[in-house]
Amino acid sequence: SQIWKAGKRGIMESNVPKQAAQKPIFQRKKLEDLMKRKFIITPAYQMYGGVAGLYDLGPIGCALKHNLLNFWRNHFVLEEDMVEFEGTSLTPESVLKTSGHVDKFADYMVKDVKTGQCLRADKYLQEQLNKLKNKKKKPSAEALKEIDKILEECEDYGKEELSQIFKKYNIKSELGNDLSEPLDFNLIFQTDIGPTGQYKGFLRPETAQGIFINFKKMLDFNNGRMPFASAQIGSAFRNEISPRSGLLRLREFTIAEIEHFCEPKDKSHKKFPTVAEMTVPLLTAKNQLENKGEFETTFAKAVEEKIIGNQTLAYFMARTYLFLQNCGISKDCIRFRQHRMNEMAHYAQDCWDAEVYCSYGWIEIVGHADRACYDLSKHAKACKEDMTAPKPLSQPRQETFYRLKADKKVLGQAFRKEAGPIFKYLDGLEEAEKKEMKENLEKDGKVKIELEEKSYELTKDQIQVESYEKTVMEERYLPHVIEPSFGIDRILYMILEHCFKIREIEESRTYLVFPPHIAPVKSSVLPLISHPDMLAKVPEIRKLLIAHGISNRVDDSGQTIGRRYARTDELGIPYAITIDDVTLKDKTVTLREINSMAQIRIPIDELGPTLQKVSSDLLSWKEIQDKYPKFDPQEAKEEAKVQIA
Repeated sequence: SQIWKAGKRGIMESNVPKQAAQKPIFQRKKLEDLMKRKFIITPAYQMYGGVAGLYDLGPIGCALKHNLLNFWRNHFVLEEDMVEFEGTSLTPESVLKTSGHVDKFADYMVKDVKTGQCLRADKYLQEQLNKLKNKKKKPSAEALKEIDKILEECEDYGKEELSQIFKKYNIKSELGNDLSEPLDFNLIFQTDIGPTGQYKGFLRPETAQGIFINFKKMLDFNNGRMPFASAQIGSAFRNEISPRSGLLRLREFTIAEIEHFCEPKDKSHKKFPTVAEMTVPLLTAKNQLENKGEFETTFAKAVEEKIIGNQTLAYFMARTYLFLQNCGISKDCIRFRQHRMNEMAHYAQDCWDAEVYCSYGWIEIVGHADRACYDLSKHAKACKEDMTAPKPLSQPRQETFYRLKADKKVLGQAFRKEAGPIFKYLDGLEEAEKKEMKENLEKDGKVKIELEEKSYELTKDQIQVESYEKTVMEERYLPHVIEPSFGIDRILYMILEHCFKIREIEESRTYLVFPPHIAPVKSSVLPLISHPDMLAKVPEIRKLLIAHGISNRVDDSGQTIGRRYARTDELGIPYAITIDDVTLKDKTVTLREINSMAQIRIPIDELGPTLQKVSSDLLSWKEIQDKYPKFDPQEAKEEAKVQIA
């Protein structure tokens, strides 16, 4: 779950690369005003003062997220023939202890020593240094260079480095009070399972662990075929120290994750040739260390030159690149940044974040990690379960196996109550461990084992290890995992920023231009005036639209059509259907497209199929314009005047 891992890079308002200067200028305040007025997104429990890091989605936000997730399913789950899974949010402590999250999922925080206010150390440091940079009396060129270096690297600093910098720049709390030394803070929400309080649990900080634990069942469901991928969409939780920046840093959020299981020695992908020649902007770890920017190359070249570790990782990066563009995010504002070694998650061998440029700077929204066999090996060892996958051999071969015999009576007398855990440990030994134990027994006559930080010495009288030959028809291996992890709420925000527009003819008119397939509502139905005959057509048109799966919103408020078009535009509804006096004569309506504001006349009975196709990317607006007669409102007015005269 690379996108939400603790202690790593997130929101970067500082040190924006030079190439970002050419990026679009975003109107965050106007967008926030629109989202507030139209109840797209709102702080949760606002009547009670709200809670930082928790947001609710209104009807438009909810529908947009629903369509985004449907598109994600189509683009990944259906296209790649994935096995979908749904796990619980409540997770036993033992699972996350094994995965490393209990010990390693933490950030550093500092406290106001007087008020007790908690602040995330690296983020607060960034805020204060940015303020220092923007003071009227600016620091020297040399000091600015040092500040920029800190801003770039502070999320990777340990306690000592953070402490030294806080002291060097005399950084105080927001109220001017002294701050504590940086402290560890685990970000997982803890709870009790059951009434006794003895069974500890957590709200999951990522969705992946349920997939790993059920790997064998998924492999069986897939008829033992490798490689294969499993996908999951669900809520995750992170007890952020001081969440800010709206949807970009939440305490409860939605993740869509893919776990692609493959052979350790073969991370090729059969569909890689379909994306190999696609050009992509990459910011490598090496370039970051050398203060260089991103560069463009093809995925084929990146894999060939070992910039990206393998074809499967590159393939999913390419599919993500296409997905984000098809969500309405500008291609010029997307790049892939490789994690440096000191910021790599505890489970990752390599990781690339898809970052999008917005009003906050470059923001990571999708992580692509090569998790190797970290998770499967940890769970297999903790639960003494076989998590391997079979690979048929072209020819049968002889292999050496090992059989361990323990004298339970002798071991019981020697270790008494502690004998039970020793037996369990011995039963769970893998072949390589048995082999090593046999060699040590033959060499030294004894062997030492470690159990829960305690050592035990076993002798040849207590255990014996025998070897034997066996013909095998397959070999077994622990699969490696390539994981793309999508922060859905962050993607949702990026879509809103990138799809937010202002009419050139009138700056006060703002609107949202979503790709039709993710638009929250596909059409609006607008009677030109509140005439009974026109209003009577509304249910008929709605019934036809619903029959073709086209969502719609009726506005029969009686206000001017221009004002109602503006309201439709603010909600990001791509197509407006207007019922006018001509409709009553020939059963046609006008269809208006949001971005161009161009209109055509179309028969009512062709509305459903046409909007169904254009909302599924099977038809373009231009093709619709070519097929149906253009409608010019001004010309229609002039004709009406002539007829009256």
